[in-house]
Amino acid sequence: MRTDLFCRVVDNYGDIGVCWRLARRLAQGHGWPLRLWVDDLASFARLEPAVDLHAARQVVQGVEVIHWSQPAPDLEPGEVAIEAFACDPPAAYVARMAAEPTQRTTWINLEYLSAEDWVGACHGLPSPQSNGLKKAFFFPGFTPETGGLLREPDLLAQRDAWQASREPATAMLRTLGVTEAALGAWQEGARLATLFCYPHAPWAGLLQGLAQAGRTVLLVPQGVAPGLDDAAQGTPLHVARIPFVRQPDFDRLLWSADLNIIRGEDSFVRALWAGRPLVWQIYPQDENAHLDKLAAWQDRHGGPAEARRLNEAWNTTLPGQTAAGIAAGARAVAEALHAALSPPAWQSWQAHAWQACQALARQQDLADALVRFCLRPAQTG
Repeated sequence: MRTDLFCRVVDNYGDIGVCWRLARRLAQGHGWPLRLWVDDLASFARLEPAVDLHAARQVVQGVEVIHWSQPAPDLEPGEVAIEAFACDPPAAYVARMAAEPTQRTTWINLEYLSAEDWVGACHGLPSPQSNGLKKAFFFPGFTPETGGLLREPDLLAQRDAWQASREPATAMLRTLGVTEAALGAWQEGARLATLFCYPHAPWAGLLQGLAQAGRTVLLVPQGVAPGLDDAAQGTPLHVARIPFVRQPDFDRLLWSADLNIIRGEDSFVRALWAGRPLVWQIYPQDENAHLDKLAAWQDRHGGPAEARRLNEAWNTTLPGQTAAGIAAGARAVAEALHAALSPPAWQSWQAHAWQACQALARQQDLADALVRFCLRPAQTG
C-alpha cells in the first residue's frame, strides 16, 4: 500500500529514530512504497549518513525521503497516511485526502509509547475530524491489546549471534576509538555500560555509584554529559567518548554492554531487545506526568526492587532544579545504583531483563500490527 509517514524532529533523534526504523520495516519487510516526510534532514543524517542534506526528494534504503519544507510539497496522498506523534500533516495534503471521498486514505496517528492501563482501550479508536475524515489512534505498547513494539524479524537472532563472542564487539569498539586500556579492562572483567542521557540527568551520582561498584568502562556519545570526563578522573572508571553511530551499530553497542542507561523512546525499546539491565530516562513532562509513565512501565515490567528504585532516582532530577536539589538527586542515584549493582540484586536484574525480553518477543511486532490494521477495512468491507 502506498504510504506517507510524516515526522517532525522535536526531541533530538527520538522521533526520527522511531520513524526511520518503521519506514524501513514497512518498505523492506512488507514491500510498501513509502514516502518519509522529514522536516530536519540534518538530524536525520546523523542517524543515516546516506541522507543528502540538500535534496528535496531522494531514495535511501528503498524509502523515498521527502524534505518537509515550507511550503510543503503538493503530492497526491497515499493509501495510508501515518502522522508520527500528532505532528499534523500539511494542510494541503489533508485537504486532498478530504476531496477524494471514493479513495479514502487510512489516516493513523502513531502515538508515543506508554505502559499505562488506558492505552489498550484507546488503541485503534477512530477520531472523527471536522472535514469528515477519521483518524485512528495507534498505540505502541506492552500488551496484546496494543500495537506492540517495533522489532525486525531477525533482530533477536542477530543479537544472540553477536553476544556469543566478544570478538566482534571488541573490533567495533576499537574502530569507534575506544582505547586499548579500556578494552583491556573490559576483557579483564570490568563492567561495560552505555550512557545516553538528557542534559539534566544526575550523572554525578551515576559516576559515584559506578566507582563504588568497581571497574567500569562507560561508553558515552560525544556531546552527552559534558564535564563527565573530568569528574571521572581518579576513579576506577574508563570514560570512552564515541561518535554518533548509525542505528544498526547503536543496537550492537546495546547488545555488547552489561548495563544500558538510555533516554527517550527509540533507545528504550532497543535496549529492551538487548535483554540486558537498563535504566531509562523518560522525557520530562509538565506536572511530572512522565513519572506516572515510568511507574506504569515498572509495574508491568517487574524486576528487583533495587532496579526500580534506581530508575525512580534517575528520573527525579528535573531541568531547572536548584543546586541543592541536583546534589540530593545525585546522592539518591549513587545510593540506588550501589544497591542495584550488589551481587544478589545484579544477578536478579540480569535474569529478569532477559526473561522480560523473551516475553515481549512473543508479542506482535508493531509494523506487522500496523499492516494488519490498515488492511482490515479492505478485508471486512
